[in-house]
Amino acid sequence: MDLPIDHFRLLGVSPSSDAQAILRKLQSRCDHPPDQGFTHEVLQQRQVLLQRSADLLTDQERREEYEAALLQLSETHPDGTVGLDLASSSEVAGLILLWEARASHEAFQLARQGLQPPQAPALGSGREADLTLLAALACCDAAAEDRELRRYEVAAGLLQEGIELQQRMGKLPDQQAKLEQALQALHPYRVLDLLSRDLSDQQAHLRGLALLNQLVSERGGLEGEAADAGTAQLAQSDFETFFQQIRRFLTVQEQIDLFGSWYEQGSEEAGCLVVFALTAAGFTRRKPELLEQAREQLVLLKTPDLDPMPLHGCIDLLLGDVAEAALRFGSLRDPDLKDWFADHPGDELAAQCDYCRVWLERDVLPGYRDVEPAGVDLDAWFADRDVQAYVDRLDRQAARQEESPTGSGMPDWLPLLDRPVSEEPEEDSVPAGEPESATLAWTRQLPLGAMSRIAGAVVAALVTALVVQALMRQRTSSPSSEPTPIPVMPAEPQAEPSAPQATLKPEKGTVSAPQPLTADQPTNDQLQALVQAWLDGKASALAGTGDPARDLAPIARERLVERVQAEQAADAAAGRSKLIEASVTAVGPVNRAPQRIAVGAQVAYADKTLGGDGQVLEQTEPGTLSLTYVFGRDGKEWKLHEYIPGR
Repeated sequence: MDLPIDHFRLLGVSPSSDAQAILRKLQSRCDHPPDQGFTHEVLQQRQVLLQRSADLLTDQERREEYEAALLQLSETHPDGTVGLDLASSSEVAGLILLWEARASHEAFQLARQGLQPPQAPALGSGREADLTLLAALACCDAAAEDRELRRYEVAAGLLQEGIELQQRMGKLPDQQAKLEQALQALHPYRVLDLLSRDLSDQQAHLRGLALLNQLVSERGGLEGEAADAGTAQLAQSDFETFFQQIRRFLTVQEQIDLFGSWYEQGSEEAGCLVVFALTAAGFTRRKPELLEQAREQLVLLKTPDLDPMPLHGCIDLLLGDVAEAALRFGSLRDPDLKDWFADHPGDELAAQCDYCRVWLERDVLPGYRDVEPAGVDLDAWFADRDVQAYVDRLDRQAARQEESPTGSGMPDWLPLLDRPVSEEPEEDSVPAGEPESATLAWTRQLPLGAMSRIAGAVVAALVTALVVQALMRQRTSSPSSEPTPIPVMPAEPQAEPSAPQATLKPEKGTVSAPQPLTADQPTNDQLQALVQAWLDGKASALAGTGDPARDLAPIARERLVERVQAEQAADAAAGRSKLIEASVTAVGPVNRAPQRIAVGAQVAYADKTLGGDGQVLEQTEPGTLSLTYVFGRDGKEWKLHEYIPGR
């Protein structure tokens, strides 16, 4: 072997060291050999190599010849490396010295080569044990060096190679565990590295999204309530800081998809972030239908620490629902926010518009890769044709609703404080000591008979006039203070959105174990069949009739199988089951590489959650989901490595 190191580095002395310094270094190195568990024979060979280098460097004549050779090499080959020729019996000892000289990358690659045919040592030999241990130690150190240089993906690749090597050798479980812990600790840094790259590197971006989804799932959510030892090294406060960093590298649609999938898995905080992302997308793209989705999502949230009223009020206002917005802002719980509205120099509607503007600028629009949080122009929003058309359509729908039992035909959004519409408002309808809102006063001035005859277009005109009037006041009034902050909750993660179908029927029987996919270049049909096998196996397991270890292990990575097993166990413990109908209707390529394939899939999906008595607890109506499935090649077999919702 030609060891890529010179005698000075091997011994650990500088080229200016004299003979006495060299001998002292030799004694120190011999007295303190590595104590990680190398065999006695290889440590003896290490000492012989150190002695050989010291003998050369303390012999004045031989040292001068050697230094002249080094100088000549540096002049003729500036990038060349001096090598030491070692006998095969001393190769492992030389690699240990190379590792000790902080050439961890070279030591790992050479040790890895030495463990592969035709150089592989005899099974059970001391050489095999020493090379295996050295490979683990050098791999860990090399990855640490790359991490310090912020080459996180390079470090992760090294650790994955080291883990695979240790798995193949099957001798050092403790060292393998250390490599796995180092890889786990790299996870958030890899996410930040991949997502912060230019969007033209789509493969890296998709990989970053998959790793982010995996990271949040492994933590047990954005709150980290189920974080285990593998993820505990990133404390919750540090994770929240990291999460705020990576948000600005995600587009608004990517955040809608990710937060939505985590909310479906049970994260109320993720549901809150969905509201903000939908609002940001709707406002910047002038798509009020997205604001309507945000309002529907907000109604579903059950976060006890969040006062939803100011959020509801802002969204209602942006949708032209001035009366409903007045009710929301009139129901605030935060005393500081109540005081701010009370002290606002403009009237009630002007205060609401001013608050909505600041809310959008400060809490909603920042934090997206493709949204520029510039100044918020509510005039431009309400002047947009698409916004006007959508608000008009909402008002026409409200005007066409069935009349109330009293026959007044009052639109549902017009607030009468739950009073029968045939009655005139009583003087005590507003609690004593609380100011009546300008909007409520306006609604009470309208005769009931006249309101029953107002067409949808007239109602829309009245609403728009109020908003524009408030916006004009807003420009001439100067608020005395900024609104108090809107509570922005963190979010929580989710495993995977399942898939939609038109009909739902109980599972009967079990799914037969699928055959592994081994084709070098799988066709779209083969990949579609693999996705369908995954969906069928998962549906069978959650229905309580299948075995994930049998049905999914041949086609999916172990952690995905374990995820389904955990969900199956949780349902069984709660005495419930799920009936799922999911079928792949189309797949298309996203990215292909020799060892990795990503495909986009359209999945028809529906489900029901049944209690122990067979009663339906929850259900998802038939629909279509869009997902990205990522396959990796494990040996000769293609297996599902990850899925990304909403791609």
